Amino acid sequence: MTLDQALAFGLVGLTVAGFVWGRLPYDLIALAGLLAGVATGIVPVKAAFSGFADDVVVIVVAALLVSAAIARSGVVEDIMRPFMPFMKTPQRQVMVLVGAVTLLAMFTKNVGALAMFMPVASQVARKSGTSISQLLMPMAFGSLIGGLVTLVGTSPNIIVSKIRQDMTGQPFSMFDYAPVGLGVVAVGFLFLCFASNLIPKRKPGGAVGESFALDAYTAEARVPEGSSFAGRTVADLEAAADGDIAVRTVIRERFRRLEPAPALLLREEDDLLLVGEPEGIERAVARAGLTLVGEPTTQAGDIESESVVEGVVTPQSPIVGSRIGKLSLEAAHGVTILAVSRAGTEIRQHLSSVRLREGDVLVLKGTSETVPEALGSLKILPLAERSIVLGRNRRSFIPLGVLAAAMILTATGLVSAVAAFFGAAVVLLLLRVMSMHEAYQTVEASVIVLLAALIPLSEAIQTTGGTDLIAGWLSTALHGLSPLTSLFMVTLLAMGVTPFLNNAATVLMLGPIAGSLAVRLGLNPDPFLMAVALGAACDFLTPIGHQCNTIVMAPGGYRFGDYWRLGLPLSLIVLFVGVPLIAFVWPVMPG
Repeated sequence: MTLDQALAFGLVGLTVAGFVWGRLPYDLIALAGLLAGVATGIVPVKAAFSGFADDVVVIVVAALLVSAAIARSGVVEDIMRPFMPFMKTPQRQVMVLVGAVTLLAMFTKNVGALAMFMPVASQVARKSGTSISQLLMPMAFGSLIGGLVTLVGTSPNIIVSKIRQDMTGQPFSMFDYAPVGLGVVAVGFLFLCFASNLIPKRKPGGAVGESFALDAYTAEARVPEGSSFAGRTVADLEAAADGDIAVRTVIRERFRRLEPAPALLLREEDDLLLVGEPEGIERAVARAGLTLVGEPTTQAGDIESESVVEGVVTPQSPIVGSRIGKLSLEAAHGVTILAVSRAGTEIRQHLSSVRLREGDVLVLKGTSETVPEALGSLKILPLAERSIVLGRNRRSFIPLGVLAAAMILTATGLVSAVAAFFGAAVVLLLLRVMSMHEAYQTVEASVIVLLAALIPLSEAIQTTGGTDLIAGWLSTALHGLSPLTSLFMVTLLAMGVTPFLNNAATVLMLGPIAGSLAVRLGLNPDPFLMAVALGAACDFLTPIGHQCNTIVMAPGGYRFGDYWRLGLPLSLIVLFVGVPLIAFVWPVMPG
């Protein structure tokens, strides 16, 4: 072993130890490792920052943006509506939600697919009384196995494709992973549907979409001329919002207040007082095509500057005792009031006629310039920030259409995956589906820095000849064993490392080693690269090995030791189903 090889292995070992230690952020540990690599000379200065321009990083960023745009469009909730009546029992809920997440994870980043359906799971659990811990972990594991099917489903597939390109000049294509991935998905899905009782019922430590301890908001919406809901009943409108809102009062002909009996027929120009959380009110307004009273009349149409916040009226506020309609907030401060929450009192009049009191909680809409100034001038205390969708109605199938176009272009080979998904992200931003500010919030800088720092560090092992050295050791250890047994061992090694490292880091380090091992054994490197991707993508044992496991930990109320209960048998399924499939689809012996 040369000095450079020893330094490369030492740095990688220290980096892994830092990840396991867990006292510092993963991205900081990776940056420290990269700095040490540059300082010792095993990472050339010119190559130190090449990871930020790597195709892997670009695809991951683009996939996260596209996933977030689909989630914000509300289309996922609309698509799931027909399935809601079927989801009466926990087993059916798991079946539908895991199936939906698994299917979506095949075509977009598995983290994004899971994030899209977590609010739906929260809604289902709240309405049915099912413990959300019974839903979220199977969904997280479903997103992981779903990501096995396509190139863009999970980071290991993307990285392995790049390693194959470096080795052979030809990357894996979009659906090269599908034969093995679909087999694992079929068996894994059946297991998850019937094994959720292995998960302890936990109380969430911070439920998805958890609301503040406030009374429900009251907002005012109008049935516009030509509305498809004119002539339909109050019950129809409440059902359109999945029962998450109630119509408190129907105001007709400006002053007539009608009790909202379920069978009451709505008319054009009726004003409706809707009660519920902002998400439910937005759902009713969007699906029924209502007009939200209080929307700003002068819109620049620039979502970049749009701002919707919650704030509580303080005792010192000059608007205490004033009617909302008399305040002229839009003209004076550039904001409008979309909804009011008042503890202990029902609001049954036009919002413009409501006299504000101290302690009222308001949903205010303005711009990033006007809202902070208005909050200060009006002595309104902003609440802890959460995503407010009311007043941001952008429901559209455009994100799904753009994603489908990117998938088709990639699958047909017309453009590369990096170009297709980069283009999809840019198109969505140009179409104003989401703002640049929202895009920056969506892309976690820590993930990008982690990947970008680990790529040149892992390449140092290869450039110093370290991968060939390890491959030689492994080939000696595996000498005399059957090719299938060697595949099992490589997959098992990847599965054993990734819970304590990171799936991307695992592939970056083990991928070149597995490829070199196959060459030394006189075998086809493709199945060995597939084995690394399979093992690294399937971390079901801990909450720290993959983001999908991490993001459900607090909402599901899980403990560290809960994961192996469901994860260990699923890992065995992946091992004993996936490896033989790899050997069958990708012949181990060179042809």
